[in-house]
Formats: sequence, structure tokens, C-alpha cells
Amino acid sequence: MAYKIYLVRHGQTILNRYNKMQGWCDSPLTPKGIEDGKMAGQHLKHLKFDYAFHSDTTRAQRTCGYILAENDHPTPQPLALENFREQGYGYFEGADSSQAWLMIGATHNCRTFKELITQYSIEEARDFCKEQDPFHQAENNQEFWNRLGQGFAYIAKIAQDQQNILVVSHGTTIRSIVHHFDPTVDITQSPKNGSVTRLTVDHDQISVDYFSHYLDNDLY
Repeated sequence: MAYKIYLVRHGQTILNRYNKMQGWCDSPLTPKGIEDGKMAGQHLKHLKFDYAFHSDTTRAQRTCGYILAENDHPTPQPLALENFREQGYGYFEGADSSQAWLMIGATHNCRTFKELITQYSIEEARDFCKEQDPFHQAENNQEFWNRLGQGFAYIAKIAQDQQNILVVSHGTTIRSIVHHFDPTVDITQSPKNGSVTRLTVDHDQISVDYFSHYLDNDLY
């Protein structure tokens, strides 16, 4: 049995626009963010989705609605699946991203998130974030993957052969999923808002078909 999961990053938000850390906190879509959702919908309009999920954030929910509104087929009722929410940044939520990653990475001789995931890994960057959080409420890698694993297990229970499943999620979560299942993919650049990443699930094997497609002539 094999099925496809289409991971879409939500549209641009106010906090994205201002380069702020946005994990479990939320902010509204910008006008560009609305267009990001509609663009993703246009790219995926030819596909019939059997299930549609979004994380339990308003930005993901609204993006999911814009995607399905463009679809050429009858669409399922979208449901919230909190397992696919963004990484939790704890104390660093809402902070300036550049400053936050400097604080997180400084003791590891890294000044940026890109340096951290290049010199170490995206998994270790999560652990470093929790270590530097004075409240220690940021998610570490084990906590993050415990909930992601539950999300994939839930989908595996309901999915049937040859189905297409839409999941509207978040930038770091999508990068983490891709790196987890295919470490050869370059994830040093965040997926674009409204971009599509496709997974194929074949029994217990998950493979990455493509990462961060957003151009009109990309494969979807």
C-alpha cells in the first residue's frame, strides 16, 4: 500500500514578514500570505485529496482553506492535527530570529540557524534551543519527534492505497521531516511560504519525492 502526503508551508504571516520566531505562537496572514495559499491551491488544484489536515494554528487553518477553495474536485472537511504544528521555541517565541539564533548558537561557535544546522544538525539545533531557554520550555528533538511520530502514525491508520493527503504545516517542521527521511536533501534554505513538499509512504517506508516546490513549472 502506498499513498502521498503533500506538505504545504502556510502563507506568510506578520511575524514572518518581520523575521520573528514563530513556533507555537501565531499571527495573521499578510496579503502576500493569502496569495501564497491561493498559489499553492492553483498548483495542487488538479489533485483529488482524500484527507486534508492543518496544524492547530490559525495561519495553517486559513492557508488550508485557500488551498481547498482552488481545487477542481470535491474536497474533504479539513481537520486540525496538532502533531504537525511548528517547533516550540519556548522563551524565544516572538523574538527577533537573528538575535535568538545568535544567543542559541554562540556557545557552539555559530551565529545563525544556517550555521547551526550545517555544522551540527537540525536535530541538535533543537536541543541547543532548549538548553539556552531559561525556562527550558522549548521543545528538544525527542519531544518534537514524539509528537510528529504520533501524527504520522495517525495518518497511517486512516490512509488507503493510492490516496492523496494534504497537510498544511510549518517551515522548520517540514525541513525536519525532510531531513529525517532523506538526509541527502539540502534543507539549509527554508521552504517558501506556500511551497509544496511531497512524501511517498509505502508500507513502513517514507521517501521524499521533492522539497519546496513553488514555481509554476515545478512538478506537483
